[in-house]
Amino acid sequence: MRALWILMLLALIGAFLHFRGAGEPELQPDDPRTTTGDARIVMLAAEWCGYCRKQQKDFELADVRYRVLDIDTPEGDRAMRALGARGVPVTVIGQHVVRGYDTAALDERLRPLGYRVY
Repeated sequence: MRALWILMLLALIGAFLHFRGAGEPELQPDDPRTTTGDARIVMLAAEWCGYCRKQQKDFELADVRYRVLDIDTPEGDRAMRALGARGVPVTVIGQHVVRGYDTAALDERLRPLGYRVY
């Protein structure tokens, strides 16, 4: 009988740990991370944003392969909302999100992909 109680207790603990650590929350359909996998890059930007233009120039000089989503389009606006972003640039590198023109964070995420930008 004692062994049965111990097994039940272990089962309850296992169930609790399983459901508590059920994994990462599911991404919204418009979240760019649904298409970037581990290595693709998407930059949410606006034509009127000086930092966006600077980062795009940096990426072009370093031959970074990336896609731009203009936040002034419906697709870009939905992506911004899905990420909960409030300003640009926002760069999605694999499953990581870099907010703003943060060269240190960009460098940290781009170097493992073989890009030397900053």
